[in-house]
Amino acid sequence: MTPSIRLSAAVLFALSSSASAAERVDLLIRHANVIDVVDGKTRADQAIAVRGERIVAIVDDAKAKRYEAGQSVEAEGKYAIPALWDMHVHFGGGDKLIEENKNLLPLYVAHGIAAVRDAAGDLSPSVFEWRDAIAAGRLDGPTIFTSGPKLEGYKSIWPGDIEVGNAAEIAKALDRLQGWKVDFVKITDNTLSPDLFLDALKQAHARGLRASAHVPFNLTIDAVSAAGLSSIEHIDYAYKAGSPQEAEIGAMVARGEIDSREGWNRIQASFDEDTARAAYRRLAKRGTAVTPTLNGSFVTTYLDRDDHRGDAYLRYIGPGLQATYAWRVERAAKDDAAAIERRHQRYERSAAILPLLQSSGVSILAGTDAGFLNSFNYPGIGLHDELQRFVDNGLTPLQALQAATINGARFLGQERLHGRLAAGKAADIVLLDADPLRDIAATRRIDTFVLRGKVHDRKALDAMLEEVRTKVAAQSAAKAAP
Repeated sequence: MTPSIRLSAAVLFALSSSASAAERVDLLIRHANVIDVVDGKTRADQAIAVRGERIVAIVDDAKAKRYEAGQSVEAEGKYAIPALWDMHVHFGGGDKLIEENKNLLPLYVAHGIAAVRDAAGDLSPSVFEWRDAIAAGRLDGPTIFTSGPKLEGYKSIWPGDIEVGNAAEIAKALDRLQGWKVDFVKITDNTLSPDLFLDALKQAHARGLRASAHVPFNLTIDAVSAAGLSSIEHIDYAYKAGSPQEAEIGAMVARGEIDSREGWNRIQASFDEDTARAAYRRLAKRGTAVTPTLNGSFVTTYLDRDDHRGDAYLRYIGPGLQATYAWRVERAAKDDAAAIERRHQRYERSAAILPLLQSSGVSILAGTDAGFLNSFNYPGIGLHDELQRFVDNGLTPLQALQAATINGARFLGQERLHGRLAAGKAADIVLLDADPLRDIAATRRIDTFVLRGKVHDRKALDAMLEEVRTKVAAQSAAKAAP
């Protein structure tokens, strides 16, 4: 006969408590509408559990009782998206502007941006220092992916470049860049010969380095893509591929028979959609992405309609950085009515290919070109302006969101942890007051930003902006002092 077993009340309570013990997490976001930027679906009434810097689960909120959280955020009526990435920024303007450039870092965080891709300037030593300090938790700011100094030919007009004149110097430059652990290589076309440009691409590609570039006029987009170009920076270079006469017009410019302005006129006059679609499909097949940087072009294109001198956002931009804006402003002011119309047409025609790139399968990267030199193209808010330009020119809000989230993560090989909201991914989460799939302008309405698992509510984000404003005011006063 089996003896009866009696358990004490204390043992029963212990067993019951053990069976129902909640899982400890650091943060629990309750009742959120979670947007999957990959498939475009929104899951209502979700709980997002975070431990450390990772999402451990996203579940129906009814199951949230399984978690015991150190901190909870109520997100009823809010929309959760992955943090944004700005895939083309600049830090520069000379050593005197190091602190003004450093002031830009909280502007990105205050606008829901978890990562930026620095596409070269003349402050690379400082950028390397900030990158490492942010990664180590010693400095607040977005994760920085950087090219370091870009490759150019001798006597480049751009300060901070590594100037090369032969294949051996290219190899030595790439050795230096790899020693600095750059995330990609930037190559531009000011004085670098087309042959060396192609050699630099091929050498970088052979080393497994991603390469981004401005493309020399007399090289076809097809040729540089085939040589290993990872991304085309600025949409007008991609536009060039839509002309059946691209190679011929480029050769005429190279021989000095026409200048580059006339070359662009002929490219535009001969643009053919079927030619463009075939070219863009080849880019997509090879994995060559495009970073359109529409907003920066838009601002300078339409300076005749808005001079931006009264922009409220200037309160966050240091006086030295503002002074660098004068170059483009003064250049645009020299244009007569015919030149102004030409620049309007060039912008509008270039921007119009955005849906064609998208439908052809090209990965579009959202990047602002913000920083020094690029007039009134503001770090932080500029990415939201860029997304609006994307939608204004034919992308859906989802496609625009993808360009600022998953596409950037994939381009940099970071998609295992970044780019979407899911268990195991980084806890970089933006809570919005409205649905960005209905209106992309909703990305501006940030209620809370969770960056690396740390919660920044609206009050904290506003405090970041105020701190920058105070620093800029002090810098402006110091500059104005006799």
